[in-house]
Amino acid sequence: MASEELACKLERRLRREEAEESGPQLAPLGAPPEPEPPARAPTASADAELSAQLSRRLDINEGAARPRRCRVFNPYTEFPEFSRRLIKDLESMFKLYDAGRDGFIDLMELKLMMEKLGAPQTHLGLKSMIKEVDEDFDGKLSFREFLLIFHKAAAGELQEDSGLMALAKLSEIDVALEGVKGAKNFFEAKVQALSLASKFEAELKAEQDERKREEEERRLRQAAFQKLKANFNT
Repeated sequence: MASEELACKLERRLRREEAEESGPQLAPLGAPPEPEPPARAPTASADAELSAQLSRRLDINEGAARPRRCRVFNPYTEFPEFSRRLIKDLESMFKLYDAGRDGFIDLMELKLMMEKLGAPQTHLGLKSMIKEVDEDFDGKLSFREFLLIFHKAAAGELQEDSGLMALAKLSEIDVALEGVKGAKNFFEAKVQALSLASKFEAELKAEQDERKREEEERRLRQAAFQKLKANFNT
């Protein structure tokens, strides 16, 4: 229905333009005068937007449009070059600027992020940043698309003076403390991480060992407290 409505609108617009180009036509004698349509200023942007919407709808109907992702996103398997700690740090950053808590960073939230990072962008610049990684054409950044920015930056797929490159550089996380052999920044860490065997398993085991150590320390503290409490009661 939406595609038919858009097609009708375009057809009416084309007929009106053809009538204007052919000049005024004389009405038959005795026929009542037709009411003049309200004057409307030509809007090229509205025509382009309407045409884009119609093309998108036709692509969807014909199965030519890229489908939206509906499967469960696993950042650890889709971005194996990133360490678990790095992904968690980037996730914390993503959630920090996701003011709406809807799992997306929209244009206004991206504007605030770039201002906080010290690299403010114009409205068109922000839209261009989103468009470059917007896989599902929803006009905002999902967490996967946010990680895609850093993936493209590490792979050298971003323009040096682009807004996305500025975001990636200003968001660099020193991973020297994250067990990637003293890498100075994210880009060096990416190269080294690719050469580490079983990196995911090793990090997962390290996290498990850390939790075990914390549990053991908590148990010892509770035992010491119970012993101290018993001494006071005697």
